[in-house]
Amino acid sequence: MTTVALNRDTQPMARIDMIDSLRGFALMGLFLVHACEYFELYWLHPPAHNAIHEWVFGLFAGKAFAMFALLFGLSFFIIMDRAAQKGIDFSGRFIWRLVVLGGIGFFHTLFYGGDILQVLALCGLCLIFVNKLSAKWLVPLAVICLAEPVLIYQFVHMLHDPAANINPLSWQYPALEVYAHGTLWQLFQVNLVPSNKWEFMWEAGRIFQILGLFLCGLMLGRIGFFKAPQNFVISRRIGFLLALSVAVGLHFAKPWIAAQWPGDQAHHVVAWARDGLFDSYQNLAAMTLWVLGLIELYQIKPFQSVLQLLAPAGRMTLSFYVMQAVICVPLYYGFGLSWYEHIGQFRALLFGMGFFTAQLICAHLWFKRFYYGPLEWLWRALTYLSFKVPFVRKGA
Repeated sequence: MTTVALNRDTQPMARIDMIDSLRGFALMGLFLVHACEYFELYWLHPPAHNAIHEWVFGLFAGKAFAMFALLFGLSFFIIMDRAAQKGIDFSGRFIWRLVVLGGIGFFHTLFYGGDILQVLALCGLCLIFVNKLSAKWLVPLAVICLAEPVLIYQFVHMLHDPAANINPLSWQYPALEVYAHGTLWQLFQVNLVPSNKWEFMWEAGRIFQILGLFLCGLMLGRIGFFKAPQNFVISRRIGFLLALSVAVGLHFAKPWIAAQWPGDQAHHVVAWARDGLFDSYQNLAAMTLWVLGLIELYQIKPFQSVLQLLAPAGRMTLSFYVMQAVICVPLYYGFGLSWYEHIGQFRALLFGMGFFTAQLICAHLWFKRFYYGPLEWLWRALTYLSFKVPFVRKGA
């Protein structure tokens, strides 16, 4: 790539505010879940679920994460499409971009073992190999991935073979004791190789779900679903009604299915696989409702003004996501203030709302002076191996 082309490519590009607003919403939902689960320490000795826990997890758990994966696939399309319009093959540099993201995720994982950056970076490599495929290949691949073949296999296998009903590896979570009672150095040591995260991602079907959502984001980008929402009013509303029907149907079908395969002592893990499969489908339906509903609201001026307040946070999700762990882990964990022992769900939710509001205010002030969030700028600079990427706005 020539110096002229490099300088041109490193310039700030036009943003699509609606996409940034969706990403900001996903970041908010993800953080509220993390705040209420005490950055995973809620599961050390989980109390009886209360209304706040049920509402926060019902609204955002699994849905915000899925929205991030969908938007990641969309971002891949936008980056590759803009490069293609300039006659540039960005494939090699995008792979390097994922390597850089994985590196940032590595350092983030030292603080927070539940980091998703490494997962997104590794799974993102598949996008390079499917980018040239047409919809007739991408649609079946996405359907297969979203159908959760791993969970289906686990459920059927455990149902017919009692010997297969062994506890999943992700149930063994010794790191929680370190989070609760260990030192900062011990935290870094146990998070250095976060095997439990990868075991959970595989056993809970998250890997296939991420890949399927990547493909959906790529295809939606191709047809201009987010860039020209006015062209998809009818299909968007039909999709919303279908997703609502699926979500409601699964809600009422779940007790009946549970009664058919209750999971007795000989099949004690069947219930886990069964519920995991249903939760995955319900989360996808709910995420679809969120995305389509928010896009619909975005077309209405008063709601658009409110949703646009989230856009600055959506432009620096990487910086804010890492910041949340760096600041909050010492508050919740044993080497710090040990909030997990006494904060409770109500105060944790209030803290999460207040913290994210503070981040949102900072984002609005930040972009009056800067083009990118700090980690977004670093990610872009390392992607191009050039620190000539503009950072401070002219005249700021």
